[in-house]
Amino acid sequence: MENADPYRHFIKDVKRIIIKVGTAVVTRRDGRLAVGKLGAVCEQIKELSSLGYEIILVSSGAVGLGRQRLRYRKLINSSFADLQKPQVELDGKACAAVGQNSLMALYDTLFSQLDMTSAQLLVTDNDFRDKDFRKQLTETMKSLLSLKVIPIFNENDAVSTRKAPYEDSSGIFWDNDSLSALLALELKADLLILLSDVEGLYSGPPSDPRSKLIHTYIKEKHQNEITFGDKSRVGRGGMTAKVKASIHAAEAGIPVVITSGYAAQNIIKVLQGQRIGTLFHKDAHKWAPVNEVDAREMAVAARDCSRRLQALSSEEKKQILLKIADALEAHQKEIRTENEADVADAQEAGYEKSLVARLVLKNDKLASLANNIRIIANMEDPIGRVLKRTELADGLVLEKTSSPLGVLLIVFESRPDALEEIASLAIRSGNGLLLKGGKEAKRSNAILHKVITETIPDTVGSKLIGLVTSRAEIPELLKLDDVIDLVIPRGSNKLVSQIKSSTKIPVLGHADGICHVYVDKSADLEMARRIVLDAKIDYPAGCNAMETLLVHKDLIEKGWLNNIIVDLRTEGVTLYGGPNASPLLNIPLARTLHHEYNSLACTVEIVDDVYAAIDHINHYGSAHTDSIVAEDHEVANVFLGQVDSAAVFHNASTRFSDGARFGLGAEVGISTSRIHARGPVGVDGLLTTRWILKGSGQIVDGDKAVSYTHKDLAI
Repeated sequence: MENADPYRHFIKDVKRIIIKVGTAVVTRRDGRLAVGKLGAVCEQIKELSSLGYEIILVSSGAVGLGRQRLRYRKLINSSFADLQKPQVELDGKACAAVGQNSLMALYDTLFSQLDMTSAQLLVTDNDFRDKDFRKQLTETMKSLLSLKVIPIFNENDAVSTRKAPYEDSSGIFWDNDSLSALLALELKADLLILLSDVEGLYSGPPSDPRSKLIHTYIKEKHQNEITFGDKSRVGRGGMTAKVKASIHAAEAGIPVVITSGYAAQNIIKVLQGQRIGTLFHKDAHKWAPVNEVDAREMAVAARDCSRRLQALSSEEKKQILLKIADALEAHQKEIRTENEADVADAQEAGYEKSLVARLVLKNDKLASLANNIRIIANMEDPIGRVLKRTELADGLVLEKTSSPLGVLLIVFESRPDALEEIASLAIRSGNGLLLKGGKEAKRSNAILHKVITETIPDTVGSKLIGLVTSRAEIPELLKLDDVIDLVIPRGSNKLVSQIKSSTKIPVLGHADGICHVYVDKSADLEMARRIVLDAKIDYPAGCNAMETLLVHKDLIEKGWLNNIIVDLRTEGVTLYGGPNASPLLNIPLARTLHHEYNSLACTVEIVDDVYAAIDHINHYGSAHTDSIVAEDHEVANVFLGQVDSAAVFHNASTRFSDGARFGLGAEVGISTSRIHARGPVGVDGLLTTRWILKGSGQIVDGDKAVSYTHKDLAI
């Protein structure tokens, strides 16, 4: 079961929710009300109420707000001489009385704007010792909730007789966090949400980059691991109080989620079953094994293993890859069995044909994979190559050498064969690897990962290549910019865009494969016919398949355009036209000229000349692969020089844009990013450089102790 499943399991039965808003959410750092954050919380409550949920609010913030107002009042009523005297701390109970009035006035205003009504309920710990009070409280809540009124609780600090926070086993509360837990029990809530100023419970202080967010609190695992930071900047609570309250409620059977009150729509996301914040649940130990490996541990393990891999000789790394290729062929039957199960499930689920096509692993594809891995194995070792040598001074030589990037995170959809290609390239380039495949290929990915890791020697460690099985782990991995060095998404535009917007880690990849073939008036027309058909028909689901055919206007009169239309239709291709081609050819107008079909369909458009073709490609293309068919070399050179794509071809099918066909052995993907690698990315795209300086005792001493020569040396 994936870690996200428990959330969805208990969320479906939730009706009554208690939401506790912390002081840090209610107020800004200067003590004033955080109207924007509170307004966002109220809007979410409105939405949930309209969906039939019963919402009870517990709000802190009165003391802090009252203190800010009374300080201001005292300041404007003080003389200069008064201000020179030592300032006496304001009475907390007076602060509570003043602040509560302001706080409720704001809630009333906000809910009124949303056509809702709120009610104030102030309680003390002594109230709950009275059985009649508890009974009346339940009746009042029943009445208010039936009227769609939002009850807002707060401890009545202004008249509370409690001198200091304390705990006892009778259910008496000691702050608003424990009040929330107590109310959850008393009022039989289905869920308690504690909104804080951090994303949830961390293994250490949230400001410490080594701390990690705990998604599901497991007492047996976490109770002795967590180090709490400082308490809340305002109020009495802090994470210690929230955890105690959460454990108390969870053990009584009420699920609790601690999450950020700063992030947009977090309450809604919890009710949608999204894995955010920290979940406390009495059955948590059944959902996640105590010894589970979290995102950071997986990434750190991959890095440690990669360093051991880098210490191997080139021959030792070669033998690992050759064993992987042999294992692929030896386990072909098991791989096919698991893959066929994935394909059957995908077809039953109604996935698009293009996705199902990319999912299939036939014997010839497995054989091709094994062959490509052997090609990579027999490549020259890419690590430690001297790229440049410079004599800085006599006896002081600087070398620029190739080096692994470190740890790669690859997120890919549909294609299980990508797992083998990427793993082999990572091993050859000395990198650690984390892989997250699509759920539609989970069986195929699992068996392929098992085949690979079983061949990796213990001297390196099977954790060199980690398989991420839960989509919910991706957000955590994307935060690990101190451990993961490059993210390569392979999939839809939506996937790539989401990843780019969610991480500080460099991202290498392409969102779309909108490839063009432009047929010039000077083209060899039979050659053009073969190239166009191959670019579209050979593998329509490939990202290097032609999606738009651009034709020079003079080829209309020559009849070639009509002929190629017939040929494409004969092959089952559905045609759409651009503004020029649609009325002329009597074909439907394309919804957009920036579209990747991934199927037997394409757009046809007519252009005036090569410059119009270039403008069209640079405007509507995706900077992937574009080709010109022309015998006029001057025209071809203009096209090759001015089309701003990762791969630009002359008289060749776009289908050649592939790592294996380029002689790279395989590819981790095709990059349209303008970083260190563009086009099909093989081993070289997974490398960076290091500087190695070899001296004989030189020192700088303000540049007086050395005479620079800066002479290029032979490699």
